[in-house]
Amino acid sequence: MAKKTIIFECQACGNQQSKWVGKCPECGAWDSFVELKAEQIAVLKELSKASKGASSAVCIEKVEIESFQRLATGDIELDLVLGGGLVVGSLVLIGGSPGVGKSTLLLKIAANLARSGKKVLYVSGEESKSQIKLRADRLEANDKNLFLLTELCLEDILEELHKGEFEILIVDSIQTLYSNKVASAAGSLTQVREITFELMRVSKARNISTFIIGHITKDGAIAGPRVLEHMVDVVLYFEGDATKEIRLLRGFKNRFGGTSEVGIFEMSAKGLVSAKDIANRFFTRGKAVAGSALGVVMEGSRALVLEIQALVCESGYPKRSSTGYEKNRLDMLLALLERKLGLNLGHYDVFVNVSGGVKISETAADLAVVAAIISSFKNRPLSKDSVFIGELSLNGEIREVFSLDVRLKEATMQKFKSAIIPAKPLEEVGLKCFVTTELSQVLEWM
Repeated sequence: MAKKTIIFECQACGNQQSKWVGKCPECGAWDSFVELKAEQIAVLKELSKASKGASSAVCIEKVEIESFQRLATGDIELDLVLGGGLVVGSLVLIGGSPGVGKSTLLLKIAANLARSGKKVLYVSGEESKSQIKLRADRLEANDKNLFLLTELCLEDILEELHKGEFEILIVDSIQTLYSNKVASAAGSLTQVREITFELMRVSKARNISTFIIGHITKDGAIAGPRVLEHMVDVVLYFEGDATKEIRLLRGFKNRFGGTSEVGIFEMSAKGLVSAKDIANRFFTRGKAVAGSALGVVMEGSRALVLEIQALVCESGYPKRSSTGYEKNRLDMLLALLERKLGLNLGHYDVFVNVSGGVKISETAADLAVVAAIISSFKNRPLSKDSVFIGELSLNGEIREVFSLDVRLKEATMQKFKSAIIPAKPLEEVGLKCFVTTELSQVLEWM
């Protein structure tokens, strides 16, 4: 009698063990291991056989570069993030919080591709056909080449895909589908892995470009197993507050291009559309107030002028909070202010907010954040005609940042008059530039 194979699998990352363990050695999740059923083990073996094949080494000089055919989606910002358009036969994952506009954007993209002559199948496991039709009427997204399917079973979807000879497939969302090959519930690790593998196989074999919508957790990651991100070709995330108009679409993985570009969208009455004239949406040019400073950050190849807001007030139980700016970096800047400038903020609440719902991921905004904090602490308004650009080191020096001239040109276009920067620009930009390398000099100017 053959010995029964026992496999325990982590539902967070997919790590497998021969026995149950409390903490996953791969991702550190607690109580995440479950025993796989015989049907699930059979699926794993099938996927392993399909993904592994004998291959031989080839000299790199003899390898021919494959040419990728790209399709214009009809949206400038999405094409920018994708690297120049949608690659035929690619698998694209789009994640984002509820209400951010994932379904709205893809329905609009589906209509654009349908109007270009492509046959599009929009599969929804969350909404009825009438609900999607209502949204399509509002978005003016009706076309004879756009077909709707409300189905949860993967096998039925693939059958319809084969019968209709579709060129574009949109799935909303991956966590709602299930396969008859797997006995577990929809959204489980084995289900998601099986469905993603089948969609990838069909997409590559028949050159069908596929969009997959994925829900995200409160931490901002794709809900369910992270294996989903590893299997697809492109991973895009929506950023931004669902209550605000501006949304950012950022690429985290792209096998056919870079991930440096960011798409900026605006939620309008006609859905999520490419933002126009967005340069002045992230700051205000009103009356100068204490606790407000302007900085310039790079989002992809774009330079954006952002307003950094700070509130410093005395408190018996001091708190530190930041929105759109890394909390650990804020703590470091506060320690630097106390050590180098003698600003004792130990008995003060410090709150920092980046306007427009943008999340700053670079260090070039350090000087603007510090300027806003000092301005609020001293209750001294800063000029609305000045921008602060620079990275702060732990010894109090203001360090140079990349693409300084691009940032200054954007500030000039927005009619700013002066800039506090760490180095002299390479060319004339039309701004009065104050070059400083010490934080104490900035304090004197303020």
